[in-house]
Amino acid sequence: MDHTNHVRLSPTELTPALLEGATIYGADDHKVGKVDHVHGGSSVIIDVGGFLGIGAKPVEVPLSDLVFMRDQDGEVHAVTSWTKDQLKEMPEHHH
Repeated sequence: MDHTNHVRLSPTELTPALLEGATIYGADDHKVGKVDHVHGGSSVIIDVGGFLGIGAKPVEVPLSDLVFMRDQDGEVHAVTSWTKDQLKEMPEHHH
């Protein structure tokens, strides 16, 4: 997916309501996970791997490592320089 024409979210739009459920695309532009929830305002918990939400591993990533944007349909998603394998190697986040 070409993200160059997607509109970046402004800092005021980085709210849990908008970010939760957003698809995350990794360094190779493959889907690496979804935002489970915003954690403390400066990081997000991403569910990595799994199938239909089952078996996914929650990991904590700094908000600054993600660029959130909207596609042509207004769908919020993010890109990151992390790969799925790198995210899977991170320690599991416990609620």
